[in-house]
Amino acid sequence: MKKFPVKGLSALTVSAMLITGCGNSTEESSGSGDSSESQEQSQESSGEENQSNEQEESNDQNESSNGNEEESHDHSHDEESHDHSHDHSHSQDAESQRIYNGFFYNDEVEDRPLSDWAGEWQSVYPYLEDGTLDEVFAHKAEEDGEMTQEEYKEYYEEGYQTDVDEITIEEDGTVSFMKDGEEMTGRYASGGHEILEYEAGNRGVRFVFELEEGDEGMPEYIQFSDHSIAPTDAGHYHLYWGDDNGELLEEVENWPTYYPSDMNGEEITHEMIAH
Repeated sequence: MKKFPVKGLSALTVSAMLITGCGNSTEESSGSGDSSESQEQSQESSGEENQSNEQEESNDQNESSNGNEEESHDHSHDEESHDHSHDHSHSQDAESQRIYNGFFYNDEVEDRPLSDWAGEWQSVYPYLEDGTLDEVFAHKAEEDGEMTQEEYKEYYEEGYQTDVDEITIEEDGTVSFMKDGEEMTGRYASGGHEILEYEAGNRGVRFVFELEEGDEGMPEYIQFSDHSIAPTDAGHYHLYWGDDNGELLEEVENWPTYYPSDMNGEEITHEMIAH
């Protein structure tokens, strides 16, 4: 299997994580490895480091300027309020990016309801097969240069491969798989979550749901991974399913990926490139 390239973190970033205990998990699962979310998150970690460097440069400029305190007193109340909101927004963005990249604390993780993934979803695998996603692989190859476009396509072909073309998820926990033109349905209940440690140094969360009742052929367990660690509506997700929960947690090569059914191939392509 082709390993997804992982860009390194700075020593300062890694040290800070070790000091804060980010890497210590009280809920470490039995499965670890170079999963899709680990690889995709690590690829973006350099962007987080650049953002940190830019902030440090900005702080240095502020410290070197004269009369900072006097100028701050000249601001109107509205301007001060605006600046505070602006800084708070940047803080939230940095926090969201940190979590998306797979660096989070255990107490930030919360169980999520199945309704977070409610909606109608389509597999992206057909778009890989018909060449629609070639632009995504070309972009990845140009961006990091560690694999060719063809190598990326081969890697994602293994990751995206599935025979479940469509999934429908209802607010009440009903999940329907469309497989080979036939629909199967089951009702699922929350089974909590598992925190996974990846070889790249970052982490991910799988949200587990257990089958309560359903048609023959529906899996006993389904696990969602979408880079979020607390309740929020999903924009896309990787889904793992099977009858052995522990075995699923060790799956790192095949991660069928789903986007909303009302998005076309071009929209999905642009969304992937943007992230």
